Amino acid sequence: MHERIAADLRRRIASGELPVGSAVPSESQLGEQWEASRGPVRQALATLRAEGLIDGGRGKPPLVRSQAIPQPFETFLSFSRWAEGTGRIPGQRTLEIARRPATAEAAEALGLDEGEPVVQLLRLRLLDGLPTMIERTTFVWSVGRLLFDHDCDSGSVFAYLSGCGVDLSTARHVIDAIVADDTDAALLNVDPGAPLLRERRRTFSSTGELIEYSDDRYRPDIVSFTIENSQQAHPELVRSSNQDGPLRADVSR
Repeated sequence: MHERIAADLRRRIASGELPVGSAVPSESQLGEQWEASRGPVRQALATLRAEGLIDGGRGKPPLVRSQAIPQPFETFLSFSRWAEGTGRIPGQRTLEIARRPATAEAAEALGLDEGEPVVQLLRLRLLDGLPTMIERTTFVWSVGRLLFDHDCDSGSVFAYLSGCGVDLSTARHVIDAIVADDTDAALLNVDPGAPLLRERRRTFSSTGELIEYSDDRYRPDIVSFTIENSQQAHPELVRSSNQDGPLRADVSR
C-alpha cells in the first residue's frame, strides 16, 4: 500500500499537479483517499522525503521540494521498468544502431582488442514525451547482433535480451557530472555547456563476462539518483580517488 501511495504522489509531483512549493495532502486526507491506516501513509511520505521530493516532518506540513524523479539502483538496467514504476510513460527514439570496430574507450571498458566488432546503439529516452536521457551503449558482438532483429523503439532492450537468454547479472555504475556537447544539447533541448548527470555502466554475466558498456546522460532537472541502504543489507559502495580528478563513487549490484 505504501508503494502505491508513494507512486501516485510521485506522478502528481512530476506532472505538476503538485507543483514545487505546494502542500502535500495531509496524512488524514491520504488515509481517507486510499482507505489506508496511518502506517502506510507515513511510510510513503518518508520514502518521498528520503528521495528529496518533499520536505517537512516533525510537526511541519510536507511541501513539494523538487520535481526531479529519483532513480533507484535496483532498476538501473531498465529505464522503461523504472519509469513505469513511477507512473510515467517511457519512450524511446532510436537514432542509430550499427556494427563498428571497437574504439579504444569501448575496447578498454569491455576487455576487447581495439578494432574488434561491437554493436553501438544511440537512443533518446523520453518521459511522458519529454527528452530526458541520451543512451550511448556498446554491446559485445555476440549480444548486440541480436538487436538487429529487434525494434529498439518498442521498449526495453534489456527485457528483450533477457528474453533471448542473455545473462544480465551484475552492473557497475560510475556517476559524475558533465557538460552538454552540441549533440546532447540538440537532443535534450538544453543549451550547449549545460550540466548533465552522467551514468557510465558496465554490465556482466553471472560468470563475470562483460556484456555492455553504456554512457547515459540525463537532464538533472528531471532525474536524480539515490542510494538506499540499511544496517541489515549494505550496498557494495566503494569510494576511490582519481589521481587527476574528483572523488567518485562506484556502486556494484
